[in-house]
Formats: sequence, structure tokens, C-alpha cells
Amino acid sequence: MKTYLVGGAVRDQLLNYPVKEKDWVVVGATVNEMLELGYQQVGKDFPVFLHPQTKDEYALARTERNTSPGYKGFEVHASPDVTLEEDLIRRDLSINAMAKDENGNIIDPYNGQADLKNKLLRHVSPAFSEDPVRILRVARFAARYAHLGFTLAEETLQLMQHMVTEGEADALVAERVWQEFHKALTERNPQVFIQVLKDCGALKVILPEIDALFGVPQPEKHHPEIDTGIHTLMVLQQASILSEDPATRFAALCHDLGKALTAKENWPGHHGHEAKGIKPIRQLCKRLRIPNGFKELASITAEFHLHVHRAFEIKKTTLLTTIEKLDGLRKPERYEKFLIACTADIRGRTGYENCEYPQADYYRQALKIIKAVDIQPLKNAGLQGREMAAAIHTARQSALNKQLRSSDT
Repeated sequence: MKTYLVGGAVRDQLLNYPVKEKDWVVVGATVNEMLELGYQQVGKDFPVFLHPQTKDEYALARTERNTSPGYKGFEVHASPDVTLEEDLIRRDLSINAMAKDENGNIIDPYNGQADLKNKLLRHVSPAFSEDPVRILRVARFAARYAHLGFTLAEETLQLMQHMVTEGEADALVAERVWQEFHKALTERNPQVFIQVLKDCGALKVILPEIDALFGVPQPEKHHPEIDTGIHTLMVLQQASILSEDPATRFAALCHDLGKALTAKENWPGHHGHEAKGIKPIRQLCKRLRIPNGFKELASITAEFHLHVHRAFEIKKTTLLTTIEKLDGLRKPERYEKFLIACTADIRGRTGYENCEYPQADYYRQALKIIKAVDIQPLKNAGLQGREMAAAIHTARQSALNKQLRSSDT
């Protein structure tokens, strides 16, 4: 019985990258031997155990054989005679197919260290194509390590393209897609995740609402990058610079989905794209079972981002109505995330990456003013129901009119 540190922990140690969790492979052991040593079995499809003290995951060395389409169609064989090399070859990328023994020696049968040095994401074996989730995982790793200069090996990209052509991506289920998508939104460069899916053809299968934006032109005056898909990737990149929150990044990604619905004869204009964007956002979130918090933030960002861009042009009555529709008083954290997504939209344009965006501060100031309005005198006056609501609205409008000056811009 021998134990090896495997996968991501080995990879990230060699990259001097933060190690978030450690996974181990046990060679030469049986289920009963693990249980006798005090390990707790947690794996249903194959033997995985939690260490009695560290709670790290320990899996018996295993082989897998594809029996049907999709990520669930595997026959697993775990026994003491499975070698470390046999276990490692079933992994997705060469940089994830390394192990370290108890003496610190690296076992690298599939040239993972060379690929780390060359900054390549390369599949280990043709068995890669048996699991469509690996398309998403590779795209996520590309997003994680893009800042280090990692790129996708051409042969791996071609294999992923072939998998899409053969319909493997169609077998992906909502839970797994969202799991990888959500993780990708937390990576340093989530726009790379989208780009890799686009490059291999999977974006139109997995996120058709996003894919539809590519090739849709916008007015060059406001969008030097012209293409809506390119703009969307730039906005997501800017959102990632401004916030680590995945919901904010998702809202930035989805803010212009309505532009894909504009009739071609109306290009490059997109009148009314804000409200049009709500339906595809809801459609996307329903299909992938995305949490309501993500859906709501994305929806208000799509519907109201132009209201913020035009902050100094709209009437203060419209400003108050917008803040009320955004539910800024009751949900100030979501309101702030919305403003960050709007800022990302402005900066996600060629040449605008570092521009100031005072409109967001204008909206922040407006919320502070209406929040400070004292409604106690209205309560003391015995107002109730609609009469009370109208009086509060009037008091807030009066405060905005007096305290929020256009000269502040």
C-alpha cells in the first residue's frame, strides 16, 4: 500500500500557486483495509475516503471505461492491482496527471512538467473525449492560468472541436455546466473561459445566448471594438478587475443579451435592447438552474444600465423611480454590484479601459440622500397605505431635488 499526492496540488506546488485542497491516490489497498485504518468511505461510484484526521480525500487507484455517452457513462475498476500510471492516464490534462510520493519525488509519466514549463494545456490521452465535462474544465483552467501565459495545445483544441461536432457536448447536464461555469466566473480571467468555448464550438451548444452576440455590430462611435461579442468579453474582463463576486461578473456577461435579438435591418443600432435582454437571461438561468440572485442582478443590469450611463441627462424624477425599481434601499449590496457591472460596461470598450465613470458615484450619492430622509414625521401624521407611500416618495424626491446638483458631475 502506497499513497501519493496527485493532481491539482502537485501542479500548483510546481507553479508556486496557492494549493486549495489536496487529493491523494492509494495504490495496492482494498476498501476493507482503508476502513480498518479509520478512513470514512464517501464515494458512491468508486471508492473515495476521508482521512480520519485531515479529512483530505483519498481514492483507491482506478481505471475507467466509457460505456455510454455523457459523463455518467463509465465503468469503474478499483483494485489493488491498478498501477499509479494507469490511474494517472485517465486524467484530463498532462499537468493534472502528476503525482508526488512520500519522499517528495515527482512521478510524471505523461510529461506534465514539460507542459508546465511550456505553459501548455494538453490532454493526456484520447480517452479525454469520453467525458464532455472536460471541455468545460479545460476552458476553466485556461481562465485560471491565462495570466501566467498558458495556452491550449492545438491538438487538444482540435479534439475538443471534434467532440462538439460529434455531439458530445449535447450530453452535458445543467448541474455540471453551472458547476464549471460558476467556478470559471471566480477565476482571474473568466472571459478566457468564454473564448475557449467559442473557439472549440461549444459556446453555441452550452451558452447560445452568449454565442449569438458574436458578429452583431454596434455603432463605432460608442463601441470602437464594434462586435458585440468582443465587447461582452471585454466587459467581463473589466468586471473581473473591479470585483471578485461571480454574480457581478455574470451580470456583466449578460448585460447586452438583448442585442442578439435586434433585427439585422436595424443594425448597428439596438433600440430597446435593455428590456429585450431580460427574456434570454431568464431562459439561460432556467436552463442551467442558475440561482435567483444571479438572475435578478443580471436582469436589472440588462434593463437599467443605460439609465446609469445617462445619469446626467435624465430627470431627477426618473432617477428616483429607477432607484426604487432597483430596490436600492432594501438591497444596497445588490445595488452596488449593479453599479460595478455598469462601470465594467463603460470600460469594456477599446480605449475606454481606464476611463472615469462619475455616473456610478452620482447614483451612490442619490441613494445616500434618499436613505437619509426621515419618515418619522409622516408616521406621526398617521399616514398609512398608499397615502404613506406617496408621501415618502414626495419627501425623497424633494431631498434629491435640493441636494443632488447637476454641477456635482
